[in-house]
Amino acid sequence: MTDSTLQSWPADLVARAAKVKLACFDVDGTLTDGRLFFDEDHRESKSFHVLDGQGLVLLRKSGVAVAFVTARTSKVALNRARELGVEGHDSVKDKLACIEDLCARLGIGLDEVAFMGDDLPDLTVLRHVGLAVAPANVHPWIRGEVHWITGARGGEGAARELCDLVLHAHGKVEVLLAGGHP
Repeated sequence: MTDSTLQSWPADLVARAAKVKLACFDVDGTLTDGRLFFDEDHRESKSFHVLDGQGLVLLRKSGVAVAFVTARTSKVALNRARELGVEGHDSVKDKLACIEDLCARLGIGLDEVAFMGDDLPDLTVLRHVGLAVAPANVHPWIRGEVHWITGARGGEGAARELCDLVLHAHGKVEVLLAGGHP
């Protein structure tokens, strides 16, 4: 099986993905299905998809920086980020400023950033990055503001689809399929 048999993406989308040096993800509704679970002691739990986690690790290992950027205060999201070896940012009031800070630290421009989000708190970022992506369950107001909408819903493999696109655009898939490391 070759990389080209896995997915057929439009050339302009692949070109945007080829520039990506930083991939950022909203958490609720993007890396999760958007539901929030609280027990009687107000402890939060979330469900993350293992396919998304594998994709995020593959991106990181291939040299693409990865970060979670969420407006909610969430120890669960920070723990998941830590487990995957990616940056976690919670309680973010201005997502664009957070990502601009990450870009400055990495010495890259916003045109080299992919961001996946699903609702109004993500809109400003989506309008400024080089690759704006949303999961299939994106809110209708955001739908027209992104370059691509995944086939999967948030928390059901949507992030993996973005990871696979970037890995493809960076020429890493053949190595992975041959049993190598990115």
